[in-house]
Amino acid sequence: MIAMAPTGAGAQTANPLLSFAPFLMIIIIFYFFLIRPQAKRQKEHRLMLEELKKGDRVVTSAGMLGIVAGIKEKEGTVLLEVDKNVKIEVTKASVAQVLKVKTE
Repeated sequence: MIAMAPTGAGAQTANPLLSFAPFLMIIIIFYFFLIRPQAKRQKEHRLMLEELKKGDRVVTSAGMLGIVAGIKEKEGTVLLEVDKNVKIEVTKASVAQVLKVKTE
């Protein structure tokens, strides 16, 4: 005798929401492990650039070290003194980090 699956009124259908549960879990995992931390880092970087002031020692994204000699807000650039009487102009967004200056 062959067993047959119930049909008609006695058959149970799968809940369509349960079939989307794995995809929903993947989206939640991506949000908490990738999207949210990246947004937090971007916010911290934006705040760091807003607080940038003359005399800060900084590192650019290219690895160049310098001291902020001036800031041009309209152009979005920073004037860095990289050596005695040597100044370069870089975009403000290229400043990667403000270094803590040790007082001796």
